[in-house]
Amino acid sequence: MTAPVWDELVGQDDVVATLGSAVAGQMTHAWLFTGPPGSGRSNAAVAFATALQCEQGGCTTCHSCVTAAAGSHPDIAVINTDGLSIGVDAARDAVRRSALHPSMGRYQILVVEDADRLTDQAANALLKSIEEPAPGTVWLLCAPAVEDVIMTIRSRCRPVLLRTPPAAAIARLLHERDGIELDVAQRAAAAAQGHIGRARGLARDPEARRRRAEILALPVGLRGLGDCLRAAQRIDQEATARAKERCDVLDARELGNLQESWGVEERGRRPAGYAGALSSLTKEQERRRKRMARDAIDGVLLDLLSFQRDVLAQQLGTGAAAINADVADDIATMAARSTPEGTLASIDAIVGCREALQANAAPQLALEHMMSRFLG
Repeated sequence: MTAPVWDELVGQDDVVATLGSAVAGQMTHAWLFTGPPGSGRSNAAVAFATALQCEQGGCTTCHSCVTAAAGSHPDIAVINTDGLSIGVDAARDAVRRSALHPSMGRYQILVVEDADRLTDQAANALLKSIEEPAPGTVWLLCAPAVEDVIMTIRSRCRPVLLRTPPAAAIARLLHERDGIELDVAQRAAAAAQGHIGRARGLARDPEARRRRAEILALPVGLRGLGDCLRAAQRIDQEATARAKERCDVLDARELGNLQESWGVEERGRRPAGYAGALSSLTKEQERRRKRMARDAIDGVLLDLLSFQRDVLAQQLGTGAAAINADVADDIATMAARSTPEGTLASIDAIVGCREALQANAAPQLALEHMMSRFLG
């Protein structure tokens, strides 16, 4: 019988066994959680941190577990970023935090989400503390792959590899834990391709399901170059609008906090140094806005990739279960309209667009190029 804290780690029995043994005494001071998007790297790290602090190994009901779940445990710090990278200042703050003696729990635990986003300077700042941590300090790093973290850090961490959870397990979780109707949960789990958070979002949010349906309808509606350009513009504009909606609230709050910390009034004088702090904040907010827009576009590309995969599977008669069974008619239409070679070219175009965006290409131009290749 495993502790309740592990219930959210769907399809990760080996990982739960490893972490449970560590909680029981087979402990290491630095860990590296890796796995594909949606596999639950951060959830596993936070669950592990919670279990380490709990006297019962993760009961989920004691004060320690409740505060850990709420993100307010004084001895668990989560370092993350909404920007493109984690800078050296954040890393140095984490190092300072790591040297503190635990105030309530048994350990001082630092969870670094997106450790692959550490700049070289930031990674070097963490290295000494990870190599020779203070007594009672535990580092939990998360990244898509071991290779995404610099050698000097990953060589000092115990690896934990998470796998993509099966759709059936995700659907069962959504149905039993979240009370979502089974058929909705099953469709959301299949469409999310193993990403638990996205599956939960699709299952709970009708607007998210509507957007996904519109995305999957795009390939069938492309008849000429004009359609391609309009589709690319629409994806880019909607991603930018969604990023703006989320960032405007965060930006306003951060600006208010900055002004309060510097004692700045709306029409008052600006103290020396405030302009530089404001400039740094503005740049970081711009990076966050860019990242959120890019992430939204990448979600669209993954949906299109799954659609083209279904088309190819039907063309080749593989008998593989469709990811997007709810749009079976459109899949059949595209399968009849194109050839397997053409579908493979479309898949290559999507992969190429993702790579171009990672290389900082202009989103709309990359999307236009991809869409035009859909025409063959």
